[in-house]
Amino acid sequence: MSEIVPVRCPACRREHLYAAPAWPCACGATVTPLLDGAAPPAVVAHRAWAEEWITLPCPRCARPAQWPHPELGCPCGTVLRLPVTGTAPADPGGHAPDTATATRPAPDSPGARRPPHPLAIRTALDAVTATVLYLRALGFRDVRRADQRPTAGIGLAARGLLAQVDPSVRPASARDVECLWLTAMTESARCAYFSLAGYADDARTGADRLGVPLFVLDLTGTPRPVNPAADTLDTDGA
Repeated sequence: MSEIVPVRCPACRREHLYAAPAWPCACGATVTPLLDGAAPPAVVAHRAWAEEWITLPCPRCARPAQWPHPELGCPCGTVLRLPVTGTAPADPGGHAPDTATATRPAPDSPGARRPPHPLAIRTALDAVTATVLYLRALGFRDVRRADQRPTAGIGLAARGLLAQVDPSVRPASARDVECLWLTAMTESARCAYFSLAGYADDARTGADRLGVPLFVLDLTGTPRPVNPAADTLDTDGA
């Protein structure tokens, strides 16, 4: 279980209790960042790719992987990035469920394939984290930042897949979906779109024509398939 640490917002001086997220490694162990309770949190004023992610080794298999940097959103509107000193030791009495099998439903249970640890979405980074956990639950193990930035939102890449996460408040447009599809075509990869605000009608029509899976991220961090291609990806996985 993650250690709970007190975090004081430097803007409004309100104190919060924060528990670091736990992520499932491919080996089945849980990767939990070890927070530095003695160091003050940093206020996120501007987003930079280099600061959004941290590289942590798995405490069991020692495999390094990139994970979203832990953040806390204060009700006053300030976003705090929490300092990390390393990885919490592995729990000798148990391990995280194998997301390759534990989250896979029976074939007659549509829409049941979900991340084992849902993440409430409060920030854009939460939307990215929820998508990463979902893709790993589908069997995409090496999810990372995409080399190319998309026209909107944040790009993720895995072996054979490009994903776009759009945390904006506007519905994704047909151009957004088509640009993702074209980028994926140039890399001979599949693609999937994840949006918080849904999709314009022409975006859905274009996605159905191109076979692009469309998902809507609800505020509990659960991706919901909204077209047949997404239903297929949700059922079949990687």
